[in-house]
Amino acid sequence: MKLKIYKFALGLMAINLSAQVKDTLAEKMMVYQLPNGGWGKHTSDKQNVDYTKKIDPKLLKIIKATDNDFATIDNNATSREINGLIKAYQLTKNAAYLKSAEKGIEYLLSMQYKNGGFPQYFPNTGLYRKQVTYNDNAMINALTVLYNTAEGKEGFEAVDSKLKERSKIAVQKGIDCILKTQIVQNGKLSIWADQYDENTLKPEKARAFEPVSLATGESIGIIKFLMMQPLTPEIEKSIKFAVKWFDESRIQGYTYAVSKVNGKAVRTLSRKEGSSVWARFYDIATNKPIFGDRDGSVKFNYEEISEERRMGYSWYNEAGTKLIESDFPKWLKKNKISQ
Repeated sequence: MKLKIYKFALGLMAINLSAQVKDTLAEKMMVYQLPNGGWGKHTSDKQNVDYTKKIDPKLLKIIKATDNDFATIDNNATSREINGLIKAYQLTKNAAYLKSAEKGIEYLLSMQYKNGGFPQYFPNTGLYRKQVTYNDNAMINALTVLYNTAEGKEGFEAVDSKLKERSKIAVQKGIDCILKTQIVQNGKLSIWADQYDENTLKPEKARAFEPVSLATGESIGIIKFLMMQPLTPEIEKSIKFAVKWFDESRIQGYTYAVSKVNGKAVRTLSRKEGSSVWARFYDIATNKPIFGDRDGSVKFNYEEISEERRMGYSWYNEAGTKLIESDFPKWLKKNKISQ
């Protein structure tokens, strides 16, 4: 009897100790969390939040002043914090971290539209913030968190079962939205635009230099997310056509490099035998690369845009190579699909 009481006491002691274990980054994440469960993306000087630095008192004032309008899924905000808190909970078993992560998941569920899309900000609806947003992988980041929640993967096993059930429904709605928004070119499925009208699901422009277009970087993220899902005829068709578009739209014999010169980014498009690049944006009607500028103008020649935009934005990428040569063949083999 005494042995049982002793073991029970040790168990309680372990629980109490684990509850007191703190993770420095997770503690800061909880400080910055907004009342609705989401997080903002910027510090008071418009830099991305860096949790390795000290708490920013100016940012806390901004958060208090703007309240929930600061909440967003842009620039990895909210998904980054939820993932970070889940990892911290795994290491420390501090229940406060799990509770904070669950509040973040609640936020993601609350911001999803009935059509399955996610806005860039919520509840802030100013400018393009209310549009269904794939830009910078915003919607895919949110759906990946909900997918891991629903499936109990990547440390999300401890999340409340009711949140898991709701997340499963949200993921399916998100997939339906993805399939609906895949752009049709000349009767064939292609890839996806950056942002869409939240009601009509028609492609929309965002910032002045982000015109209505096909967006390659974000489409890679969408395809990889679809590859994680159980196979259906609709998903198989979507992935195959998207990969075909990438294969047919590659710009062969070029590479795109970013380097630092005197602290500034220098972006260079140069020739390289055997290499391929894809423009960031393609015109939906003509499938030609397009480039936007600060004044809202759209150019078909990379050299015609202002130097500030040429150097301040990534206009090409090489991500399609890995998709075509590695990710796609592995997905075909895993699902026993013929090409």
